[in-house]
Amino acid sequence: MGLGRGPSLGCGGLLVVGVIALLTGADPRQILQLLSGAAEAPTEERQAPGQRRPSEAPKDELGQFASVVLRDTEVTWSEIFERRGSSYQKPTMVLFSRAVRSACGTASSAVGPFYCPADRKVYLDTSFFAELNRKLGAPGDFAAAYVIAHEVGHHVQQLLGVSDKVRQAQSRASEAEGNQLSVRLELQADCLAGVWGYYANKERQIIEPGDFEEGLRAAGAIGDDRLQEMGQGYVQPESWTHGSSEQRQTWLRQGLTSGDIASCDTFKSRR
Repeated sequence: MGLGRGPSLGCGGLLVVGVIALLTGADPRQILQLLSGAAEAPTEERQAPGQRRPSEAPKDELGQFASVVLRDTEVTWSEIFERRGSSYQKPTMVLFSRAVRSACGTASSAVGPFYCPADRKVYLDTSFFAELNRKLGAPGDFAAAYVIAHEVGHHVQQLLGVSDKVRQAQSRASEAEGNQLSVRLELQADCLAGVWGYYANKERQIIEPGDFEEGLRAAGAIGDDRLQEMGQGYVQPESWTHGSSEQRQTWLRQGLTSGDIASCDTFKSRR
């Protein structure tokens, strides 16, 4: 999730850090410090522009898959926004490897997928999905689609004004309070990803048996508690920025079963 002050750890950033620490035995804090050198890394990127520029649609399998998911999220959110009396402004998706430059700054692949509100683009690190499959045990098309839909959920939050309110509140909050606001923002994006899944299943029947379980497994795989346990051997709830495995699964399931934006108000919920 990017909040405009430079790219922060996205949906998979903590996952990648945890995996690296697990495999190398390095201190996760040292790995995070190394990310500050991302500005010097070479970049390689390509756009998956959805419906707006089909002539430039990517030809590789991941790019094609991401474009299909992006288009389907556009169908869902365009219909929802129209019912609310407004127009959905479609985001652009950028696939990258190694590093990428965005309006929020330069990010290395260790950041993972993220959304930058400054340019309203969804950035997907191509290596993340292989890590999700091999290292975290969350394979499947819907698991990958959930990650994409989560980042699109941040775009929806930006259009609804939620992200701006959170940034303003964080500027006045303590670090612990700011982390809690970040958790609630991320959990809401999980719920919004579920809202898309609800309509993809109900209206277009593109969800196959077992798909929702794949998404829930992916949400559990990238919970802060699990990644901290993997990376440093203990859990620090006060430092969470995305939510626990249980929280992420709970809110994704909320969206999948309700299909209602109103049910995704994580800021009023006690959970």
